[in-house]
Amino acid sequence: MSSLDSDKLEGAGIYIHIPFCKQACHYCDFHFSTSLKKKEELIQALITEIKLRKGEFAKKTVETIYFGGGTPSLLSADELKLIIDSVYKHYQVSENPEITLEANPDDLIEAKDVSKTIFEDYKSIGINRLSIGIQSFFQADLKLMNRAHNSEEAKIALQEATKYFDNISVDLIYGVPGSTNAQWLENIETALSFNIPHISSYALTVEPKTALASFIKKGIIENVDDALAEAQFHLLVDTLTSRGYIHYELSNFGKPEYFSKNNSAYWQGKSYLGIGPSAHSFNGKVRGWNIRNNTKYIESLSENKLPLEIETLTKTDQYNEYIMTGLRTIWGVSLEKIERDFGLHFKELLLKESEKHIVNQLLYIKENSLHVTKKGLFLSDGIASDLFLLN
Repeated sequence: MSSLDSDKLEGAGIYIHIPFCKQACHYCDFHFSTSLKKKEELIQALITEIKLRKGEFAKKTVETIYFGGGTPSLLSADELKLIIDSVYKHYQVSENPEITLEANPDDLIEAKDVSKTIFEDYKSIGINRLSIGIQSFFQADLKLMNRAHNSEEAKIALQEATKYFDNISVDLIYGVPGSTNAQWLENIETALSFNIPHISSYALTVEPKTALASFIKKGIIENVDDALAEAQFHLLVDTLTSRGYIHYELSNFGKPEYFSKNNSAYWQGKSYLGIGPSAHSFNGKVRGWNIRNNTKYIESLSENKLPLEIETLTKTDQYNEYIMTGLRTIWGVSLEKIERDFGLHFKELLLKESEKHIVNQLLYIKENSLHVTKKGLFLSDGIASDLFLLN
């Protein structure tokens, strides 16, 4: 299969999917394997894909490298370095790229060395941002989610990480069945006590074919309560914004200068390459995705073939994509960009379809951009879908 054609955007990012986990979280539908038997082969396949796709970024500078998963912290610092070195070898990388590693608390604690900490190892290979998957500081929540760490390990990991890293993000999940608003506030306050400059927070969602969906269907776990999730979302927004965090994207809060550069680039339409099984790529006009199977991914790249499927977006698809990402952010949807990139007709349709949401105080226009109101925040994805155009 062919690769995505490059475009003329200067700044770009690389996402690297590490498809391994110690165990399966009950809510997760991402692609991963709990077997590490093919780890070495997979790493070599990642390096091969990085090399094969360098032409797509011939006119771009890599500003961000993001290790996601799965659980990237299952790789050693030496293994991560091999991958980072490959990016530097085949791509033009900016002088100070943001290099993020998603990590689980238990890995950060278990990986201690007598003479050197794992954090020093990470810094030595260029990683300058950690995204730590805390999810909750309550043991009951972690057990329900089937997380590999416990609440004490979560606190120890943050205590240690903040000694070495300034740029840290933590993930928290709200709307957990059985949780209370008081517990949720305690979760937020605990994260804040470590002076973490960035928090990503998501509602617990029930994805098809996950263990969580099965347990709810069997009555083992009570179903997710949308009203509880919405209430806890607003508690999150009010608490963090009152503490100086900027709610710059629906699920993301950062102190000034600590927004995720990787994610901000995605929301603002910059190109990114997705390396690894199941990873997605996008260049503004073409979307691509790799095969969701480790063995087939490795086999394909051993023959220097990209296991990639691509889809060329229509003008309407591109418009809908921008509406979805734009409404989730503080930057909103630029009416000037809509007219420039899609035409006056698209702008007029957007303004017409937005009227009812403006009347209902879910949307507003400021400085020639369409934004979601505080009242509409939790509903932003649904509002965006309502504004989509059909091909």
